[in-house]
Amino acid sequence: MADFLRLEGLEKRFGPAAVTRGVSLSAGRGEIVALLGPSGSGKTTVLRLVAGFETPDAGRILVEGEDVTALAPERRRFGMVFQHYALFPHMTVGGNVGFGLSGQSARAADTRGRVAEMLALAGLSGFEDRRVTEISGGQQQRVALARALAPSPRVLLLDEPLSNLDPTLREHTRRELKRAIRKVGITTLFVTHEQEEAFELGDRVAVLDRGRLEQVGTPEDLFERPATRFVATFIGRASVVPVVWDGGARLTDGPLWPAEAAASLAPGAAADLVVRPESLAFATAPRPDALPGSVTARRFAGRVAYFRVATAAGELEVLGAPDAAREGNRVLVVPAAGGPAPRVFPREA
Repeated sequence: MADFLRLEGLEKRFGPAAVTRGVSLSAGRGEIVALLGPSGSGKTTVLRLVAGFETPDAGRILVEGEDVTALAPERRRFGMVFQHYALFPHMTVGGNVGFGLSGQSARAADTRGRVAEMLALAGLSGFEDRRVTEISGGQQQRVALARALAPSPRVLLLDEPLSNLDPTLREHTRRELKRAIRKVGITTLFVTHEQEEAFELGDRVAVLDRGRLEQVGTPEDLFERPATRFVATFIGRASVVPVVWDGGARLTDGPLWPAEAAASLAPGAAADLVVRPESLAFATAPRPDALPGSVTARRFAGRVAYFRVATAAGELEVLGAPDAAREGNRVLVVPAAGGPAPRVFPREA
């Protein structure tokens, strides 16, 4: 997919603190890219740099090959949906959606038609004359989206667009948001700290930590083939235990488990094994690769349960049937068939 939006080596400092460190990222035409990371990772700063609300200390921002780094926000032709929506409470829904069109030379009838078109896209036909204070949070979010899309921007930017909604409404609005973006086919960059949101909305997900871009890939790539220790532990659930690299993961006083090395490791090197609950199981009989342990906690999750198991190698989390074990049970932990391959990373100092 050819690049439509391209970020090249974006650097931003606030005083002595480097907030973004050489962030390079691209998005194809119509692609949805999620910026995912913990608080303070720099994801919102990246979005503000793209929008033009902040100026990078180094790096460039290009759209269709055009360098827009020095352009004012209004000249970039980007649409923005803010975390708190920034709707005008004294205006109607239609007035809010049409606000971005007021500076364009268009007949009133054309403006009304565009407003109606965008409200239909957002699933809000007939809401033109309602006050924004009279509609729900999910509907307000969709009004903000309709307003951002009304001027036909080249790129859509979303800053934590669903964070103000309760979990049930968030899930429904997430589906509506994705439907609307897909229908328009606009290149989209959005910020979130919610993995589920990033995985559902994003064609690709860019993971940031302390201003650095750790990995960019599909949700499947990030979950099954994390490139760094941070991605391996931040995405999904995982246990980390010390091992020795021996062509696999040699556990403390235990067996050799198959694993993939995420970096070049010499035989006998001290390393850390990052293993997901889906990659572990309980054995019903002794076997050479079994690691004995004791169940310290159990969390029921419907058709499955998560078990915390204390072992000589460290604490591991195992996914199994709800009746597989109880707290206090002695168990044998073994690699599970078909789970994501455990990853081995150099030991952190």
